[in-house]
Amino acid sequence: MGTLSANPDLIRIGNCSGFYGDRRSAMREMLEGGELDVLTGDYLAELTMLILGRDRMKDPSLGYAKTFVRQIEECLGLALERNVQIVANAGGLNPAGLAERLRKVAAELGLDAKIAHVEGDDLVGRAGELGLGQPLTANAYLGAWGIVECLNSGADIVVTGRVTDASVIVGPAAAHFGWGRSDYDELAGAVVAGHVIECSTQATGGNFAFFKELGDLGRPGFPIAEIRRDGSSVITKHDGTGGTVTVDTVEAQLMYEIQSARYAGPDVTTRLDSIQVSQEAPDRVLINGVVGEAPPPQLKVSLNTLGGFRNEMEFILTGLDIDAKAELAKRQLEAWLPVRPAELSWTLARVDRPDAETEEQASALLRCVVRDPDPNKVGREFSNVAVELALASYPGATFTSLPGNGSPYGVFTPGFVDANEVPHVAVLADGTRVDIAPATDTLELAPVAEPQLPASPAIGETTRAPLGSIVLARSGDKGGDANIGLWVRTDAQWEWLVNTLTVEKLKELLPETAPLEVTRHVLPNLRALNFIISGLLGKGVAYQARFDPQAKGLGEWLRSRHLDIPTELLP
Repeated sequence: MGTLSANPDLIRIGNCSGFYGDRRSAMREMLEGGELDVLTGDYLAELTMLILGRDRMKDPSLGYAKTFVRQIEECLGLALERNVQIVANAGGLNPAGLAERLRKVAAELGLDAKIAHVEGDDLVGRAGELGLGQPLTANAYLGAWGIVECLNSGADIVVTGRVTDASVIVGPAAAHFGWGRSDYDELAGAVVAGHVIECSTQATGGNFAFFKELGDLGRPGFPIAEIRRDGSSVITKHDGTGGTVTVDTVEAQLMYEIQSARYAGPDVTTRLDSIQVSQEAPDRVLINGVVGEAPPPQLKVSLNTLGGFRNEMEFILTGLDIDAKAELAKRQLEAWLPVRPAELSWTLARVDRPDAETEEQASALLRCVVRDPDPNKVGREFSNVAVELALASYPGATFTSLPGNGSPYGVFTPGFVDANEVPHVAVLADGTRVDIAPATDTLELAPVAEPQLPASPAIGETTRAPLGSIVLARSGDKGGDANIGLWVRTDAQWEWLVNTLTVEKLKELLPETAPLEVTRHVLPNLRALNFIISGLLGKGVAYQARFDPQAKGLGEWLRSRHLDIPTELLP
């Protein structure tokens, strides 16, 4: 094996994982389902790095995605037979350990597979000298050129640690076409293709706002990017698989977890405001026109720290006087605690309704979350006291769970280091180590001036309706920040949306965001707006106990809010 596509002007790159825990059978489904040149997988979310860090604390030989090993055990022979190379970031905190484990798997299967890996991203041993504190994990986001080196050496499998999500797609494309470090438009086009397919079935109908249009979503197929020599691509999927690929399903993924119109990476900064998307044929969406710029001189670093211990108890409040019952429970619990934890917060979810036909519909939920560096202060000292209220507090007192000990939680923060400080090493199948130089042509990130907006349309008759009647959305997390990407389908809807949904209007519709810094970015080519809500998620998903800790439903909440929409724009 170890050879890329026979077509010099096209490479077919599929994806079989969007997170650690995605559909385990996807690797086999993708290998059996149709033609592929390369199969990729993304296993590393910010939270995953913390999970792997705790694995490594228990056993230094671990720190990688164990499910990937099982997938290779099941599919290595098939991949070799089909001449499909595999590139994945499943190495996590221990890509060398994963590569060695895969060599043992190949030997046990009696298969000759060349397995290479990329390392250098793990900075935890140098975190102090680099000004990154004393985290549990510290991993710089590497780019695609180590992967390129491994593929050019004939590797059948390349595993990496923390590279950017799109790099596992950019690397095979750059190797196949022989792109150079300054082929920015081509690299940026591959970044966009990679960004679309790296979250697996989110590009084929998963998590899609207008899901009712898709009919029976069933079991969506995983996406494929057919990348061309000029960096343009077609997003598609294997014939006969579930889900669908449309301009909107692709745009939904384009709007996921982005920030400004400049999408920075270690190899290229991609101009999201240059992207053109069009439907080429059923289940085939063309992406072209992408413009790239030199990357910034610094690399982002993912930092996870053990922040302490957390516990929670949730009270059920039923029937009348919900607010008064909640106040009584709060007052009693806080007074009865022998020692107050460092952090104690309450949330009352008024999911009850008056004159309810079921007890569940008559009930609200009161949750108390506590955090402290000392596990004892948030262990049984806390949860037992909560239970002691059962016969001494509001009428009908009960809980959703039993008392228990606290559990450790993590804190995510981003860091930045000069790219020259970060080693980037391709370790080939024969053990040869090749140092990958950082980018020499760099460009500091700068804000993109807001484009000229269309004139505000004349508003005639309006109808009070949910924003989601005409607006699609996708939201997600970036550390402690959240993003909401929104877009519409027609020029008339766009003229109304871009002039109506200001930062002030968003804060009015989503009161939780009112005290926070909110930034709006305009992407006219996509008829899209992207809002960054700074600090909504506190110190990251592993820290906070917000109802929706990764902001996955934030866009759907916004779509459900009612406002006056021009009647002619409604379906």
